[in-house]
Amino acid sequence: MQRICLSDDVVNSLRCPKCRSVLVSDLDSLKCASSECSRVYPVVDGIPVLINEDDSVFSMSDFVDHKSTFFRRRSRIAELIEKITPTSGKNVSASRNYERFAQTLVKQCSAPRVLVIGGSILGEGMEHLLGYRQIELIDSDISFGPRTKLICDAHDIPFVDNTFDGVIAQAVLEHVLDPYRCVEEIHRVMKSDGLVYAETPFMQPVHGSCYDFTRFTYLGHRRLFRAFSEIDSGVACGPGVSLAGAWKYFLWSFSSNRLMRKALQIAASYTAMIWKYFDPYLMHKDSALDAASGFYFMGRKSHEVLTDRDLLRLYRGGFSQ
Repeated sequence: MQRICLSDDVVNSLRCPKCRSVLVSDLDSLKCASSECSRVYPVVDGIPVLINEDDSVFSMSDFVDHKSTFFRRRSRIAELIEKITPTSGKNVSASRNYERFAQTLVKQCSAPRVLVIGGSILGEGMEHLLGYRQIELIDSDISFGPRTKLICDAHDIPFVDNTFDGVIAQAVLEHVLDPYRCVEEIHRVMKSDGLVYAETPFMQPVHGSCYDFTRFTYLGHRRLFRAFSEIDSGVACGPGVSLAGAWKYFLWSFSSNRLMRKALQIAASYTAMIWKYFDPYLMHKDSALDAASGFYFMGRKSHEVLTDRDLLRLYRGGFSQ
């Protein structure tokens, strides 16, 4: 039997993503205990694959056969270009926000358990969480990666209700087909005083190939988390990053030739890099909310729902004056 790379307590909290019944170990798999369901979920290299194939665009065979899902294998040329070109993106809020997220968690719980959705790699700024050894991170994703401990689809999170002290979804909700359903699932698996932290794009070009579906304004993002009381929200990546991204994709649009696009990529990176340095100044201006590249939201699970009338009163962008 394979050793599952999750603690026994976490394994005991796992549930069938289809019917939410208890799972039992069965050789190199986990089996739903419900006689009406009886689905079998493989364990691949110690990582449980808990996908509800009826409602997911992914299948268990994708992971058993180690197929590329969201993250594609890159060529050596692509890796070289990334090394020699400057980045045009800058997250101006993540480091501060993750530090606050961690401090808030450890104040209310001695050993917080946090579910990371889209956690196959370490997100920007998340190194601050690693400094708090009492925080247990459960890194889930629909791709294998250096940090993946669980394969699951956020539309059907395979855990019992009220499991986690915190949930993180950084640069994830634009890549799911139904972000509202995913946030409902996040709400379900969180404890009554649980914390959520999310970063989601607004003015960004397509960056997830076929797995890229939705963008949110500042108010749209707040409405997505309407069942959470707000602790903080604002600009994650500012108008400078928006401008840089638009410029890069503008240049790429001139050619579909692979080599030419690589050359344009290098040119775009060097000519767009300057704009990100304006964001630390612009992020505090209300008008930046109308043109930011992406937003963050930190909140606490609530039993009250923000009404749409109250939502409209929260607008404070450039057109409020």
